[in-house]
Amino acid sequence: MYEDDNERREEMNESTPVVPRPHYTSYQYTSSPGAGVHIPEGPAPAQGPKNKKKKPGFFRKALVSVALGLIFGLCAGGAFYLVNVLTDTKTEAEADIPVSGKKEISVTETTDRISNGDKKITTTTAGSAKTTVTDVTKVAADVTPAVVAITNDMVITGTTWFGQEIQQQSEASGSGIIVGEDDDELLIVTNEHVVSDATTLSVQFVDGSVAEANFKGQDKAADIAVIAVEFDSLSQNTIDAIKIATLGDSESLEVGEPVIAIGNALGYGQSVTTGIVSALNRTIELDNGEHALIQTDAAINPGNSGGALLNIDGELIGINEAKAGGNGIEGMGYAIPISTARPIIEELMNKSTKKKVEEGKQAYLGIAGVAVARDVADTYDMPEGIYLAQVESGSPADEAGLKKGDIITKFDGQSVSSMEELKDLMQYYEAGEEVEVTVQTQKDGGYAEEKHTVKLGAKSET
Repeated sequence: MYEDDNERREEMNESTPVVPRPHYTSYQYTSSPGAGVHIPEGPAPAQGPKNKKKKPGFFRKALVSVALGLIFGLCAGGAFYLVNVLTDTKTEAEADIPVSGKKEISVTETTDRISNGDKKITTTTAGSAKTTVTDVTKVAADVTPAVVAITNDMVITGTTWFGQEIQQQSEASGSGIIVGEDDDELLIVTNEHVVSDATTLSVQFVDGSVAEANFKGQDKAADIAVIAVEFDSLSQNTIDAIKIATLGDSESLEVGEPVIAIGNALGYGQSVTTGIVSALNRTIELDNGEHALIQTDAAINPGNSGGALLNIDGELIGINEAKAGGNGIEGMGYAIPISTARPIIEELMNKSTKKKVEEGKQAYLGIAGVAVARDVADTYDMPEGIYLAQVESGSPADEAGLKKGDIITKFDGQSVSSMEELKDLMQYYEAGEEVEVTVQTQKDGGYAEEKHTVKLGAKSET
């Protein structure tokens, strides 16, 4: 035995690396034609002299060939006619079905069409092979008006080689789904990562019109956000063109069930892809934590985040969130189950709409903190959130009862895990507003949840 390939190469005096054999699944690898065929050894049998026979004339052979062809044609035609009479079916000349050896595969195709309202499911059977082809034109036509394209204008901060901090304007694209309305606004759900760090948000509807959007609320841990567009900013034509999505039940999904994804793939505008439910409750690790998601082979591409995953009835059963990438990986997209997202969406929809507050009017808490990331939380058995390293005396946080060592997990019901996230949220709050701050505080050798009502102060007080 060899400890490694280098030792093996040295002993074999090889100058090139050892290349592993190719691995073929479910197929036998043959290096040359006829490999694996056993040919008996031994002398070849003796061959005596061959008697030469007189070859028949050309016309005699031609007549024999024609006669045999006519007989074969009559027999074959009669056989096919009898089969058609007995089975009452038609053969498909275009059927592209391979026949190998003596294996018999029927070339007769039958189609069963099942009508369910305006939705049609076509099942095509060829021999023992069965393929389900789903017509999704009506689903696409019905649901596309409920899906929007979202553009996130943001400022990215970076550092040069010389340590100088620079800022650059950037733009990102995503998708959203119209899930409700109130008297003044249209409500749209998307992924939190689609709208995070936005300086401005714009939404493009199915008719091509664009409107500015504001925040209702976001939950980073769940990667869900709700944004709002004022009806006053929309034309009547746009209002007539759009519609509200119907929420389905992701708990009733089955593996193998057909699904449709609609979203703003690559920022080009709405596109439709189809596939099946590949797996349910698939746990994957994302930047914002662990998620139990629907796995699908419907194409999910950059820009699809926040878009719709639908069942064959056109009901929203998932919010597209992520895909697996890398060499050799295909068809592994993931969506947040709507049954998981529904209570979060309802909570965020009922929050007051937030608009960015002018400089000088923005609120402050009066704290200094550091993020407790997941690896730190696991190592030291601490909750994830913002560890309060300092609470200013007499500040809004101090007066509300927050203290050094507390870990903020939610601000106004929205998950936060870093000071940057908290600062982004506080851009939408004015001094004097009251918000609920959820913390984990040390108690009895562990942590216990507490909720504090904080009256935000003016930023100029810092």
